[in-house]
Amino acid sequence: MSLFKARDWWSTVLGEKEEFDQGCLCLADVDNSGNGHDKIIVGSFMGYLRIFNPHPVKTGDGAQAEDLLLEVHLQDPILQVEVGKFVSGSELLHLAVLHSRKLCVYSVSGTLGNVEHGNQYQIKLMYEHNLQRTACNMTYGSFGGVKGRDLICIQSMDGMLMVFEQESYAFGRFLPGSLLPGPLAYSSRTDSFITVSSCRQVESYKYEVLAFATDADKRQETEQQKVGSGKRLVVDWTLNIGEQALDICIVSFNQSASSVFVLGERNFFCLKENGQIRFMKKLECSPSCFLPYCSVSEGTINTLIGNHNNMLHIYQDVTLKWATQLPHIPVAVRVGCLHDLKGVIITLSDDGHLQCSYLGTDPSLFQAPKVESRELNYDELDIELKELQKVIKDVNKSQGVWPMTEREDDLNVFAVVSPNFDSVSQATDAEVGTDPVPSVTVKVTLQNRVVLPKAKLSIYVQPPLELTCDQFTFEFMSIPRVIQCKFRLPLKLICLPGQPSKTASHKLTIDTNKPPVSLLSLFPGFASQSEDDQVNVMGFRFLGGFQVTLLASKTSQRYRIQSEQFEDLWLITNELILRLQEYFEKQGIKDFACSFSGSMPLQEYFELIDHHFELRIHGEKLEELLSERAVQFRAIQRRLLTRFKDKTPAPLQHLDTLLDGTYKQVIALADAVKKNQGDLFQSFTRLKSATHLVILLIGLWQKLSADQIAILEAAFLPLQEDTQELGWEETVDAAISHLLKTCLSKSSKEQALNLNSQLDIPKDTSRLKKHITLLCDRLAKGGRLCLSTDTATPQTMVMPGGCTTIPESDLEERSVEQDSTELFTNHRHLITETPMPVSPTQGVSE
Repeated sequence: MSLFKARDWWSTVLGEKEEFDQGCLCLADVDNSGNGHDKIIVGSFMGYLRIFNPHPVKTGDGAQAEDLLLEVHLQDPILQVEVGKFVSGSELLHLAVLHSRKLCVYSVSGTLGNVEHGNQYQIKLMYEHNLQRTACNMTYGSFGGVKGRDLICIQSMDGMLMVFEQESYAFGRFLPGSLLPGPLAYSSRTDSFITVSSCRQVESYKYEVLAFATDADKRQETEQQKVGSGKRLVVDWTLNIGEQALDICIVSFNQSASSVFVLGERNFFCLKENGQIRFMKKLECSPSCFLPYCSVSEGTINTLIGNHNNMLHIYQDVTLKWATQLPHIPVAVRVGCLHDLKGVIITLSDDGHLQCSYLGTDPSLFQAPKVESRELNYDELDIELKELQKVIKDVNKSQGVWPMTEREDDLNVFAVVSPNFDSVSQATDAEVGTDPVPSVTVKVTLQNRVVLPKAKLSIYVQPPLELTCDQFTFEFMSIPRVIQCKFRLPLKLICLPGQPSKTASHKLTIDTNKPPVSLLSLFPGFASQSEDDQVNVMGFRFLGGFQVTLLASKTSQRYRIQSEQFEDLWLITNELILRLQEYFEKQGIKDFACSFSGSMPLQEYFELIDHHFELRIHGEKLEELLSERAVQFRAIQRRLLTRFKDKTPAPLQHLDTLLDGTYKQVIALADAVKKNQGDLFQSFTRLKSATHLVILLIGLWQKLSADQIAILEAAFLPLQEDTQELGWEETVDAAISHLLKTCLSKSSKEQALNLNSQLDIPKDTSRLKKHITLLCDRLAKGGRLCLSTDTATPQTMVMPGGCTTIPESDLEERSVEQDSTELFTNHRHLITETPMPVSPTQGVSE
């Protein structure tokens, strides 16, 4: 329970499925009892009028039967209820009820009862006005300085003010430029009506100006207006608040000055009588209603503000003095005197929750039990502490960061990929070029032994693969642990049989320690010719048209993968190695191994990095230019709006032409940004494929373990998505720099260097490329990847296939920079010259 919860004094729920708004609540001594006690008058959109006089036996009691003085169904929806001196010749208070097309004034009276049921109350219709226009709201007061009676002003939905002098209709005036009606209030000190127009500005109109202006039975100018008869309706003052208003209240607690309070959608304003801002307050939550009332401090005003977070805030001017929790969202709030209790806060919700409460706190009745005091045995505590430290140390050594639970099989995840494609493809894009896009169903099974409420299953695939649904929530599961399950999708999902290519720009050779295997055995579903032609060569075509050729040597234990696109080599190379391992495992051969002895294809990799980085820089420039054009477009709009609002028209000076040209530039730049984002996504996908290939080749080249390959993947592939705020280049550069200064460092001096904790987009990619080259050199010298900095392996090995030694200092780096460049530029020639016999009948030459 909240300490600052509103103390419930009396509450009830009105009707069933009835709706209410801010004008549906009113407090007054409507039956003229003279005892100073207010009655609660509530009208609903269903047409029910209710009057309450709460008498709770104890605080927090609900409504009793005798609390409801009157309930009557008036048939028409009730928009607003007010109490005032609305009947001529009488000083008594009467009740005014506003319907959409009618204004009714009633007298409320009670008759003393002689039985236990109590007094009897009834209402009597004094008069009514049928309205020619649909009403929105109303206000009342002593218009024009009349004494002893109140006049009523009704605002229609089309912006017309209709003034009624009690039983008779006085006049009607259209507000100039009115589009939608706003809240309406009357200031008796200035004798003016104050509203907020659809232009989001507060407007004040003198009653005298309204009374003597030309009659407004219709909006069009009459002949009298054309010849100059009558006065034009002129606004007294305006103030632009920049937002729509929810309510207006006029406060005057002394004879010297009054204040105009306006509740906006995000702020509330206090204005002087002449429209100048006295103060304003920005609200943290969306408000729903408000009520200014007198303050105990001289020169200040208290304000109750209800919001959509079920809170009621009390401000003294702009200072928050109290916040209390309500059981509902209030749409109307009033303060009154009920049953000799002054300052009762009455709130009404839109669904009929009526509550009378007061401010206070709920004291905490909980007292902590006394703890039995006993002497501490420090020797036993030391022994227990050492045992616990030993347990923690053993757990951290054996189980890593996350402790392994004893019940490993409490929750298991299994994934099974269907061997066949779906008969009807579920792909969002039916075709890529001329190739139909297939889809395959993956069955994911969750097994649990304990009750696990609220489990969430997330599925991720590498682009350009897509999922029909990537999030599943199961209400029957929830434990603080994560289970992962990886599965392989069929190659035919994105790859089709294709014709082998004789020439290619990019080639890789994979060495093995076992005789070559027929490609038909490894890829049985990709044969497009006779079996004789498919034994040693096979072609693959990706959806979209890119070709990859795989060749198996008849005499040596080598396989060659070649393609016109460097990044396309990864998928077929990885699939070849996995299928070779599976093939020899089925044969019972456990010592099968693959290796790579060629030069690392860093130059092609660096070209993809540069292309991706150029797209990032281009996208940043486009967004900056788009922001500038948008600022220019808004500035031109403001100037045009000022010209159009000016009473004395001035030439546009080609501002309309400039606005049209700027608009076209904004649209063109937005299209360019969208296109660049698509190109950047494709470039990042190709870069990730090339990165997978480089990691695979480094692992084969240096015979890295699975843990070391996982470290490389974490360093080179830290992001699933690439953004302008956090990009691949700076993230990978920071990860590789950390490896170079920890596990791959040559001295303790390098380990002592601090890395920059802030990741910013670099000026170019030269530093990243140097660090990648240096990483390969350190690995070639015997460096090994690990997460601990304690290991210091002497780096004396020579890089096979020859990456030259990378210098450690800037001076050494500049001395051999040219040689390193020449080496990585000419590595394609080295790969091409690797001998690999191919059968002449296959039609593929070296």
